[in-house]
Amino acid sequence: MRTARLGTVATVAALAAVLGGCALLPRNAVPPELAEQARIPYLPEVRAWAGRPSLAMDRDFAASFDEESPEDFPKGRDGVVEYAHLALSGGGPNGAFGAGLLNGWSATGKRPVFKIVTGVSTGALIAPFAFIGPDYDTPLREVYTTISSRYIFRVLSFIPQLLAGESLADSVPLMTLIERHVDDALLARVAAAHRRGRRLYIGTVDLDAQRFIVWNMGLIATSGRPEALELFRQVMLASASVPIAFPPVFFRVEADGRSYDEMHVDGAVAARVFLTGGVFDTAVIRSRAGRGPGREAIYVIHNGQLLPVAEATPRSLRGIATRTLAAIGRAGMIGDLFRINTIALATEASFHWITIPNGVELEGDEVFDPVVMRRLYDIGYGKGIEGPLWMSGPPGLQFQPAP
Repeated sequence: MRTARLGTVATVAALAAVLGGCALLPRNAVPPELAEQARIPYLPEVRAWAGRPSLAMDRDFAASFDEESPEDFPKGRDGVVEYAHLALSGGGPNGAFGAGLLNGWSATGKRPVFKIVTGVSTGALIAPFAFIGPDYDTPLREVYTTISSRYIFRVLSFIPQLLAGESLADSVPLMTLIERHVDDALLARVAAAHRRGRRLYIGTVDLDAQRFIVWNMGLIATSGRPEALELFRQVMLASASVPIAFPPVFFRVEADGRSYDEMHVDGAVAARVFLTGGVFDTAVIRSRAGRGPGREAIYVIHNGQLLPVAEATPRSLRGIATRTLAAIGRAGMIGDLFRINTIALATEASFHWITIPNGVELEGDEVFDPVVMRRLYDIGYGKGIEGPLWMSGPPGLQFQPAP
């Protein structure tokens, strides 16, 4: 049961805290006083700290309006261009729901070309496929309906990892899966979309700086650097690397003329879903670019469930940890939905979000259970064919369980 495994992770975290200091793996961390200076040496402008306006990200998004194609963003009958944005949440194997919804939406012929696509965790794995568009619906379906846990991780020996390790499992299988699907051809398609004025962002968490990092994936793709494909894959892996369960991903950076490494983990540690991360303001930039009136439509796909489920909590460390972490995760997602809704209100954008219907069983015989994932994919596909049926207000204000 996934909830039981979540409790086990929490229990191990508590034990690790007690046993901390038994052994430390070597690393060359960025000194705290240089954290703000750290840059990817060959691509210094491809990322930004969330919550802080970034001139580089601002300039790049402003340039997108000069690059965009009228075929992708045509004027409506009223002369106004509508810009659709897509934000994909975390959720592990529940990402099958989001994959199915996107593919069902494609089948209606009404899925828009997205100006912005963002993703964290499993959303980061979906995001490049969603960004390119329906041409990549088939590999997206294959990834989320044919894999099992062995394609994602390999469990390591418990005691050695507890005493002198950094994770309970090895994520090499996940990296292999990413490498299989994220190749030079996909990178070229991302680059082409970026050059047509569209933007793809993925979020990770820099544990050293304790910051959520927004990565401009299209800028990586268009860089022409020989390291671009590897970096692109690393960002995706980092965003999906649940700490303690999976090892962190290290990025080589430079600060004050010296080389260091940064430790990054799952973006969902800081944000279950995000739109711009506060690094730029879409409406202000659009107005400044002289585009005149425009409409923005924000779509959020939550790969999980929001309604709490009442059940007796076992009086045990694992039981208490499991229920606590589930509540924390639900509260975090609700907070992120309110944050994005606030952005929508401030920019006069429409707000749409959808979640897995309550009552759908998410547990299986293993973490990534192909039977459960195929069922979630089919549910998502059905929702996509329906329209989808979006909710237009934040949870608690206009929240109704999806039928």
